[in-house]
Amino acid sequence: MNDIAQNLERVHAQVADAVRKSGRSPDEIQLIAVSKTHDAEKVRAAFDAGQEIFGESRVQEARVKIPLLPSAVRWHFIGRLQKNKVRHALPLFELFHSIDSLALAEIMNRIAEEEGLHPRVLLEVNVAGEGSKIGFTPDSLRAEFERIDSLGRITVEGLMTIPPLAKEAEASRKFFVALRELRDDFAHQFDVKLPHLSMGMSHDFAVAIEEGATLVRVGTAIFGPRTPMRLRATHGIDD
Repeated sequence: MNDIAQNLERVHAQVADAVRKSGRSPDEIQLIAVSKTHDAEKVRAAFDAGQEIFGESRVQEARVKIPLLPSAVRWHFIGRLQKNKVRHALPLFELFHSIDSLALAEIMNRIAEEEGLHPRVLLEVNVAGEGSKIGFTPDSLRAEFERIDSLGRITVEGLMTIPPLAKEAEASRKFFVALRELRDDFAHQFDVKLPHLSMGMSHDFAVAIEEGATLVRVGTAIFGPRTPMRLRATHGIDD
């Protein structure tokens, strides 16, 4: 597991370099170690090396993994949240990065009220307009934002996006800029504080930091390649 500690040190150095280049404070950036498909032993190795926040994308996998790890570990949900998994997910995660519709926000709000919880969320925006991706379009989010923000139990803390896959990190920059500008527009138009931008992964997180990311989601650069789907199903960690 020494590789994980070394990888984590390398990622932290890259984050620090991007922070210096952008003239930002290191305190503005939170690193989410994307642990989906990786076993609890690997998560523990990263935690022992100083990593605090981990990202999971499947509720059933998280329900198995989280009890095996120290209570001090912090968990974010970063995948597509199925409506029938909301009740199971709410007690497990401190922040949900991927609320992708008004209907999902309303279901989460209702269940949170029933369970006495106050979830923190980010709204996922498909800034590139990709037909294969979920999430609000900028226009649909503008039309529905006030309704979402009025829900009494959930707290909207910012926006999230996943840009189109590209070989060069620089290709993601315009999408990160678009998300930041959309956040700034919303903060002004709706008179709200939206402190977080979740954007940037293993291949482009440095560019994301330069363009205002506060949460970067890094998995492969820390843990290595993900476990193949067929093995995940064999081990009972697939939804």
